Amino acid sequence: MTIRYAAARTFAERVLKVNHAGENGAVHIYAGQLLFARLTAPGMVGELREFKAHEESHREIFAAELERRGVRRCRSFVLCGIGGYTLGVITGLFGRKAIAATTAAVERVVLAHLRGQLQVLEDTDPAAAAAVSRIVVDEQEHHDRSLAHLSKGRFWPALLDPVVAVSTESVIWLGMRL
Repeated sequence: MTIRYAAARTFAERVLKVNHAGENGAVHIYAGQLLFARLTAPGMVGELREFKAHEESHREIFAAELERRGVRRCRSFVLCGIGGYTLGVITGLFGRKAIAATTAAVERVVLAHLRGQLQVLEDTDPAAAAAVSRIVVDEQEHHDRSLAHLSKGRFWPALLDPVVAVSTESVIWLGMRL
């Protein structure tokens, strides 16, 4: 059996590629945060491991769908991993509220994109829509649980939310064009 590895030709394929790269970034954010959370936020280590496992599962969902279609991964895959790890290490150094603010900001942006993708994909590519649908509940849970850590104090959200949100939007924008 010969596997063809083509560039993405459709909106659905571009979405799958970008989502796969984004999940790689998320896996690495949590890996970077875990590096320091053992010292700066030990009460979050279990939650971070759980979230990282979810993101690894999400990455595999998109990888399998790309493989099934014979489409290679996004060119931003490695960049997302490096950027995610860097963001994770930096925010992990600053502890629980910085970690939670980062997750809340990333997931807010990601959830908006996933919902928009579903609106288009449900009518145009049911298989891609199914892949996207499989991760929405986990991403919402990550967002909501992270917000719960931020019930008091607004420093980290005020500082990190705009930076992380713009960075996340930029990576998605770039990935859709590579």
